[in-house]
Amino acid sequence: MPMYCFTCDTDQPHRELNRAEQSWLEERLGRAAVREFRMCEAVLDTESGKQCRNLRTGGNKKPFARPIRVPVLE
Repeated sequence: MPMYCFTCDTDQPHRELNRAEQSWLEERLGRAAVREFRMCEAVLDTESGKQCRNLRTGGNKKPFARPIRVPVLE
């Protein structure tokens, strides 16, 4: 679903976090639940396929003072 991405400075596709990403963010933030977060899927480099992966919530386009980007988890 397209939503505004603060780091891309434009509307970009976002998705819900998968279970591994949720677990990572719960540990990072020290929270029991992080279901409200969405991750930007904008491709920053077409050759490598690197994505933005910046986080936002449905109602807050900049929930953190410094951007938090979800690492690629395997």
